Parts: sequence; C-alpha cells; structure tokens
Amino acid sequence: MKRVFDLVVSLGAFVLLLPVFVLTMILIRIKLGAPIFFVQERPGLHGKVFKMLKFRTMLDSTDKDGNPLPDEQRMTKFGAFLRSTSLDELPGLFNVIKGDMSLVGPRPLLVRYLPLYNEEQSRRHNVRPGITGWAQVNGRNAISWEGKFELDVWYVDNQSFILDIKILLLTVKKVFVREGITASDSATMHEFKGSKK
Repeated sequence: MKRVFDLVVSLGAFVLLLPVFVLTMILIRIKLGAPIFFVQERPGLHGKVFKMLKFRTMLDSTDKDGNPLPDEQRMTKFGAFLRSTSLDELPGLFNVIKGDMSLVGPRPLLVRYLPLYNEEQSRRHNVRPGITGWAQVNGRNAISWEGKFELDVWYVDNQSFILDIKILLLTVKKVFVREGITASDSATMHEFKGSKK
C-alpha cells in the first residue's frame, strides 16, 4: 500500500507542479549556471547506494587549490530560498517513482557515514529513505545528529499509513513556516563524525 501511495502521489504531484519545476530549472540556470541538478550517491534501503536528485542550490566556487569553498560562501540568497521552501527537493519525486525513495522515511545521508553509525542508528536503513520524515517535522537540521537518528529509528518502529499522512501534512506546514532549515551556526548541517554512545 505504501508503494502504491508513493507512486500515485508522486506522479500526481509532478504533473501538478510541472510549471514550478520548469520555472525553477530556468531560474537555476540563470542565477547559478550549469548543472541544474545536484546528483549524489546516497544509501537507500538496506544501505544499497542510489543516485539522489535535487535541484542545485550552491555555486561551484573553489579556492586556489581547486577545493570547494565552505558552504556558507557558496550558498546564495536564491539557493537559501530554494532550501527554505524545499523546492530543491522536487527532483526527488523521480527517485520515489523509480523506487529508490519513498515520500516519507529517514532522509538519505552521505555514503561515507555508513561505517560511523552504531547498531541502533543503522536501523534507519531498514526502510526506504524519504523526501521528508519524522526527523524533518521535528526539527530538521536544527537538532543534533543523535536526536535525528533517534527520531528516524522511532519512525522505523512505528511506521503506518496514518503516520505518513501526518508527516506529509506537517511537512506542508513546515515549508510555509520555514523553520529548522539549518543548524544554528551553519549554512547546512554539520558533518556527522560518529556518535560517542
């Protein structure tokens, strides 16, 4: 039932939001240049790696050695707007349609974090990752990594159709309120370096 729901809602949302999708692509090309999409490998169900799609939100600025500048220096006002409105997540609908992701589930993080999880935290991969999730509607990037993982595992243990509907409705509310987008002293979320417990 969850997979059927994902397909129906994702296809419907893509058709409904197609004008927004196209307009966002045009604006990204004008304001940030190419490429329009941000593609990165992320671990999915059972840790299987897939290519996640998002709209690009940062400049490709580098230092004299060719290394990317810190996120704070590459993030533009337009990019911050895309993130605060969650418009950067729209291409994730393709990942849902393909089956790599679900509408609701723990957010897919970086592949290099896989060996850093403890046994309990690793259970977040027992379900498909989501475009939104229980952690996203309970603090998003404004809560600690440990707090986020506890919420992810709670979702794994308590997932249901009703809970997914609740999370989707809360997500819509969060998008309008635009809270918890970033950590308190960072343009994005701090890098996860492993838990002490």
